[in-house]
Amino acid sequence: MTDTQQIAPEELDEMLADGDAETAESGASEKTAGRGGGWRRVLTGNRALWITAIVAVIALTAGLVVGRFVISPLDAAAGAGAPEPGLVTVPVEFGELSNDVTMRGDVAYADAVSLTLDTTSFTGAAIVTGQVPSVGDELDKMSIALEVTGRPVIVLPGDLPAYRTLRVGVSGPDVLQLKQALADVGIDPGNVESDVFDAAAASAVGVLYTEAGYPAPEPEEGSGESVRAAEDGVRAAEQQLVDARSALAEAGQGPSEIAVREADSQVDSIWRQIVALENQGEDARDLRDQLEIAKLQRQALDAPRDTSVEQSMVTSATEAVAAANEALAAAREDALPYLPASEVLFLQELPRRVDSVSVSRGSSLEGAAMTVSGANVRLTGTAAQADIELLEVGDEATFELPDGTPHRAEIAEIDTSSGERATVIFDPDPFTPEQMDEVRGANVRLEIAVGATDGEVLSVPYAALTAGPGGDSRVEVVTGDPRDGDQAETVLVTVDTGLAAGGYVEITPTDGELAPGDLVVVGS
Repeated sequence: MTDTQQIAPEELDEMLADGDAETAESGASEKTAGRGGGWRRVLTGNRALWITAIVAVIALTAGLVVGRFVISPLDAAAGAGAPEPGLVTVPVEFGELSNDVTMRGDVAYADAVSLTLDTTSFTGAAIVTGQVPSVGDELDKMSIALEVTGRPVIVLPGDLPAYRTLRVGVSGPDVLQLKQALADVGIDPGNVESDVFDAAAASAVGVLYTEAGYPAPEPEEGSGESVRAAEDGVRAAEQQLVDARSALAEAGQGPSEIAVREADSQVDSIWRQIVALENQGEDARDLRDQLEIAKLQRQALDAPRDTSVEQSMVTSATEAVAAANEALAAAREDALPYLPASEVLFLQELPRRVDSVSVSRGSSLEGAAMTVSGANVRLTGTAAQADIELLEVGDEATFELPDGTPHRAEIAEIDTSSGERATVIFDPDPFTPEQMDEVRGANVRLEIAVGATDGEVLSVPYAALTAGPGGDSRVEVVTGDPRDGDQAETVLVTVDTGLAAGGYVEITPTDGELAPGDLVVVGS
């Protein structure tokens, strides 16, 4: 058997079974020697490979050891049990506490309106000839909003628009508004309670134009001649009345003294003649007839005269004078100053700020001439009815300017007519020109304090309050370490509660002590 001869396992078992132990042992030795030499050749011939394998085994073993004994914090936390429960606490706060209503508000000039002027009184095109305002200008009482065809548009305070020419004899609410506006600018219009445009109102309109620096509108053509003709008619009627009254006076005076004396003498003379003839025994019947005629003539002088004709002449003359005076008054009224609808502009809440101008000098006036708004800035917001019930006119509000500076405002009006949400109007404190440029047109957040503490107070969340056996409120103050859980040291402090706002409630200790920063239990 050579060195390279190998004995199969089955052959070795057979040799042992036949008792050939020596042979088997000898074969086994040779077998073992052969294998040992083979491994040496493998080891010595592949040294680099074996070194790499050994390093890999060592690294694998080290990784298993590290993975077994080194644990990450997350794995450690996951494998650890839950911590012992502690107390949930919050510190006692100290400061002002307020209950606020919050809403958004738009910053703008109040009551913006477009102004369309009446041009119906112009016979031709309404050309703008001057006094064109600039954006930012203010229109106040007696301002000239525009000049159209050389005539002014005078600004006066009022609610009703000018819709007709006002002249002597007309009446209505627009006349009453004009009188009140004239009185407001210091011009006496007469009886401001009367809605009739009378001579006093017409005179006041003349003063209005004088103060505005323009002549009053010219009277209608021919009105001057009508006045002169009416004055002539009055003089003629008055002369006729004088003549009629003279005739009546003469007719009512009766016979003159001379006529009476002559009649009496005639009666006496005839009577003496009759007496003389009858004393002579002559017939005096003819003279007696003459005597009766003379007596009748004398009696006629004493009888009242009929002056009905003269009286009717006086009556007619009186009526003629009255008619002439009425015609003169009408003619003079037609010549009095009047106010065309195109020359006055009534505006509410003066002064007003000019926001935009759509006309220029030389242009034809058509449509809206300009847009104006209240000269004062206002903030407009809306709120639910539940919040509106907490608000009142005069309540203060605050909002932030673009640079973060707080600014004050005040509720000026609350309009609840729009349904579920109400409109709230705020008047802000005055702005500087720079602030106005920044804030105009902005939408800001308004806060209205509807309830506030009087200065700084102690406060805790609602959850910190518990009810005592007598129904009083109390808080549990931690005096030990809250992490001790149920074993932590605490003390109950009885408190009175006050204003509640924003999840916190004002507290005042009545039995025990509390200080800002003390920890109170809100849960565990």
